[in-house]
This record gives sequence, structure tokens and C-alpha cells, in this order.
Amino acid sequence: MGIAFLIIFWLGWHIGMYSMLLKAGVAKSKAIIPIYNTWEVVRLCGIPKIWFWLQLIPILGQFISLWISIIFVMHFKKVNVIQHTLTVFVPFIYLPYIGFSANEKWHGAQALVHYHKPASREWIDAAVFAVVAATLIRTFLFEAYVIPTESMEKTLLVNDFLFVDKVTYGARVPQTPISFPFVHNTLPGAPTTPSYVKWVQLDYNRLPKVRDINRNDVVVFNFPAGDTIINLPEFGSKYPYYDVLRTPEYNNNREKLQADYPIIVHPIDKTDNYIKRCVGIPGDLIQVKESQLWVNGQPAYVAAAAQTEYVVITDGTPIPESFIEDTIGINTTEATSDFKIMEGKPNTYVINMTAGAAASLRKLPQVKEVSFYVDNFIGNTFPNDVLHAPWSVDNFGALRIPKKGDIISLNDSTIEMYRRLITNYEHNSLEKQNGKYILNGVAASTYTVKLNYYWMMGDNRHRSQDSRYWGFVPETHIVGRAALIWFSYSKAIRWNRIFNLIK
Repeated sequence: MGIAFLIIFWLGWHIGMYSMLLKAGVAKSKAIIPIYNTWEVVRLCGIPKIWFWLQLIPILGQFISLWISIIFVMHFKKVNVIQHTLTVFVPFIYLPYIGFSANEKWHGAQALVHYHKPASREWIDAAVFAVVAATLIRTFLFEAYVIPTESMEKTLLVNDFLFVDKVTYGARVPQTPISFPFVHNTLPGAPTTPSYVKWVQLDYNRLPKVRDINRNDVVVFNFPAGDTIINLPEFGSKYPYYDVLRTPEYNNNREKLQADYPIIVHPIDKTDNYIKRCVGIPGDLIQVKESQLWVNGQPAYVAAAAQTEYVVITDGTPIPESFIEDTIGINTTEATSDFKIMEGKPNTYVINMTAGAAASLRKLPQVKEVSFYVDNFIGNTFPNDVLHAPWSVDNFGALRIPKKGDIISLNDSTIEMYRRLITNYEHNSLEKQNGKYILNGVAASTYTVKLNYYWMMGDNRHRSQDSRYWGFVPETHIVGRAALIWFSYSKAIRWNRIFNLIK
């Protein structure tokens, strides 16, 4: 439903703009071109040309486009709040109506000559309305999002621009409602300055949902371990607070860490946004065996473009550069960790690639063996309890994802698995006294889970900071479903990715 709504919204908007521009006397060849057609709107309405270019700014520009749309309909004598509301929230209906209805006419600048407010005041009012309306759209319907890292490659690429559907899982009511518009948790140009105020915070709540999260949905969520960060650009979510806290230098000494670094605690909805594939839903049993994910005892779904590292052994004959670039998809002219010689083994390579590329590689005559690379390093994975969970990223689990109503045991072998769930996510006090666990001041041997939890992993398995490192994602942290790529670029626009649905 969410994807269908996005397609209808934007397709209807373009059809409406096209038909309205024709009424305004613009040639069909100009009116039909997406993005360029707003140049014609800017020209017709006397809007300073800079606004056309500003709307090309990723994410923020979408809201400028809404403001341009409002100015455009004003030149059809549509100047009241109801008409502007229709322009913003149902442009796929209202703009085609204006464009195709015989009763609606283009008036141009004359539309505002006899109106009691000056045109400049109308533009300001339209801008304020657009900001408010766009904020509501961003909060409750869909939000633009850009891929910042390679953790989902090649399903999603760095600088893919997405629409995140918030309707399907039910939009969250903002927990920090007073904040700077159109940004997330920091102010533009000030990466360590919060964009919100904490003195007004609401309880967690959601609007009605269309459906639950399905296993293998691509989901945007607030980084659970990002509630507390070291507030410096080189730390934040790049080098999480809790990872630093566990280092030998600090050994879980919060006071010492706080004395050495500036610390900030984010509300849930203002922790950094992450995007991963939901590989496990409440109640699932998750396990990684020899680099391969298993769910409920069965091999998990692997996306066609998912990547993992393989060990490739050759007879000494080099793999052709054309094959590396065209089939594997690695640029040989750039330094990369995706293609490297294994230390001490000159004919053995570690290559990060898709299963399809690995299958093609096996067919080369100089290739003797292609197998999964397995990282067996122990000590840096969830739940950071080597005694009871001696796991690595490629040999992990098994563990059950908590489900609302589950009764979990509180003992030394389980406590690190569920400590953050009980204290941070479900807001209970928990301590150990005289060999017993004290929950909210009372001795307890079990705990009943109040929320549903999920397990998130990146499709680029050896390049992803995901649930293997920081654990469960509570339902309170879910932002929405990644639905559609609306723009993409690297060194140039990647036209083949635009308007692709995300699978």
C-alpha cells in the first residue's frame, strides 16, 4: 500500500503540473519533462531563479518543490488554506483537476492584483504553510533518506536517495515535537549541536498500521546503541559510546569516560537513522553458521545483490581486470578492501562480491576454489559476554528474538543478553545484590517482555555494523519501510536506479 501511494502521489503530481503548464501556454515538450517543468513554473510565476536550483538539494529540495507548487496554484486564483492543503496533501487529485477542468483558468500575475495581501506576503504565507505541511508529510506519511554507507550494497548503494514509507508500519507520534524543521538530530553546519529541545517529550505512540514488519523487509530504524554518544564528529555512531566504554582503558567506567569526552543522550526518535534488512521477527531463532544466516533452522533469504566475502584460490594466473570490473563490479583503479590478496598466500584472494559473481568466478580456468570467508574473531559481538556467548560475526548464536509476552530467565548466563532490553528499552531498574537480581527493587528470577523486537542485518555482510554487534531492535525504534529509490548518483546520475522499488 505504501509503495502504491508513493507512485500515485508523484505520478499524479507530474500529470497535474503538465496539464496546468499547458493551460499556462507552455509547450508540451517542456511541460512533460520532470524537474525541468518547475523551471517553467518559476519563470511564469516570477519566482527568483535561485529557488529552482535550491529544490535540487536532496531531501530539503522536496519541500521547496511543495512551496513552488503552492505559488503555482495561487496563479490559478487558488489562495485559501483549503486549496493549499489540497495542493500539498492530495496533489495527485487536485493538480490534475485544475489542469483538466474546463472551469479552471490560468490568470498569471493578474490572479493576485486585486487580492488584499501583497504578492510578497502571499509568498511568505505559502512558505510557512509549505514548511508546516511538509513537516506533517515527513512525520506521518513518508520521508526522504539518503544511503550514507555501503552496508546494504549492492542492494542499495551509497548516494541512493529513498522514500521511507511510514504508513505501512504505522507512523510514530514525535517524541521530541519541538525541533528544527527538515533535519534529524543536529543543526545544519553544526554536527555536534542538537536540533531539538528535550524539555517537551511525549510517550511512545503510533498511528494504526497497515501491517507488521515482514521478515526480509528493508527497514529504517533509530540506532538502538546510539541513545548515548560521544558528541564528537569522529565518534557518534561511527565509534559508538558503548564500544568505547568496553575498551580496557575504561572497563565500563562511565564516570571516567564522561570526564574525558563530551557525552550526549539522544531521545529515541533522535538517534541516528540506520537502514538494514529485517532478517528476524519476534519469536524467530537466529543463527549464523560458517558465514551463512539461518532462521528457524532454515537457510535465510539472500537478496540477489547481497554481498559477502569469499576466499578465492587460483593457480597463479591473474584474474583479468575486465572480469573484476565488469562481472564482479570492483574498480581496479581505486584502492579498495573488496579485492585483496590474503596475507602470506600470494595465490589466494579475499573478494567481497555477490553470489552471482562468485558463481561466474568459479567458471574461470585459473580458479581452483571459491569458498565463503569466515571471520572467527571472538570478543566484539553482542552480547559482549565471551564466557556465555563466545560468538563471532560469522559463527553467531543461536538466539531467540524476544517477543511481547515472552518470559525470560534472569541468571548469569542470560543477563547480558537482556540487560539493555530490560533497562534501556523497557525502562526498568536492574541490579545484582548478594547473588540475586533485583528488578525494580524486588528480587526476581524472570522478566516478562513488554515490546516486540527485531533482528537487523546488512546485505553487505562483512561491511555492516548490525544486530550482530549491538543486538535487538525494539519496536519503539522503527521509523518506516524503505520503499522507493527516487534519485541516485555517484560520479554521475545512475539513471538505471531511479524509481526502482526496494526489495
